[in-house]
Amino acid sequence: MAASSHGSPVSVDAGGVSVRLTSPEREMFPGITKRKVLDYYLSVAGPMVAQVGDRPTALERWPDGVGDEREHFFQKHLPKSTPDYVSGLSVRFPSGRRGTILNPDSAAVIAWAVQMSAITFHAWPVRAPSLDKPDQLRIDLDPSPGRGWRDVLDVALMCRELLSEWEWPSYVKTSGSRGVHIFIPIRPDHSFINVRHAAIVVGRELERRSPDLVTTSWWKEERGERVFIDYNQNAQDRLMASAYSLRPKPDATVSMPVEWDDLPDVDPHDFTLRTVPALVRARARDPWSGMQEAAVSLEPALERWERGVREGLPELPYPPDFPKMPGEPPRVQPSRARTD
Repeated sequence: MAASSHGSPVSVDAGGVSVRLTSPEREMFPGITKRKVLDYYLSVAGPMVAQVGDRPTALERWPDGVGDEREHFFQKHLPKSTPDYVSGLSVRFPSGRRGTILNPDSAAVIAWAVQMSAITFHAWPVRAPSLDKPDQLRIDLDPSPGRGWRDVLDVALMCRELLSEWEWPSYVKTSGSRGVHIFIPIRPDHSFINVRHAAIVVGRELERRSPDLVTTSWWKEERGERVFIDYNQNAQDRLMASAYSLRPKPDATVSMPVEWDDLPDVDPHDFTLRTVPALVRARARDPWSGMQEAAVSLEPALERWERGVREGLPELPYPPDFPKMPGEPPRVQPSRARTD
């Protein structure tokens, strides 16, 4: 392929595989080229592959680089033509249709995705071969307008305390934006529906303990100035930035795993493409190493869900792109329902 205005193609060694990178000088973030994005991902490939390998993973692609007015899209289906070292995983989508999604199981596959202008990797909470049974419960803490980082930290630490009471292990990372992600490794024994119910149980308990700070209200008009527990991140085919993924922010922030004890002193803006490689090299261990070996049963939360159902607690709304689900309330925002 001939040279472009963004530089001649180069071959890069990615874990012993030669990966061709075109337009290496294209600016993907302000002052950050496509080659620098690739160098970043190669620097974190070890711990990242440990988290996303053998997981169906969607790609957030920015062909012309990150920017408010620039085109971007989410690629879920693997292209028909890929290099021999790239493979996919066959999954069933909520619609019931099947498709093949990328399996980022090596540094070379991650490098290939960067060649395709991928910025963020969104791995499902399942791992082959159990692709219908999640092995992670994910708690997404999303601050509403009026709440900031310190509020999110308060909720994250409250969540850690709750999970400890249940003797559940938990692992934490920055979202790369304004929130925090908490992962609980679980045995792959249950459906996406059950795992989502368990996340609702966690959210409702946090909401009960701190109603002025926490909400599980799906509709933004009901959240007020509170931290939203996005339980629907546990619904099938939802997108959550993977550990060590870049986010499409001007300073190229990273969704960064951290130790719980370090979280109170964390500033999420400290974790960027420029800073994370050195932090990873300096660590004695990956904070998320051994996560799946610590997997626990989901039963305690499911028992609480069933008790709540008997007491009259309702199912909560699903995302708008889902088919109507059993027991789900009307999928219309409350103010519109009142008007109708």
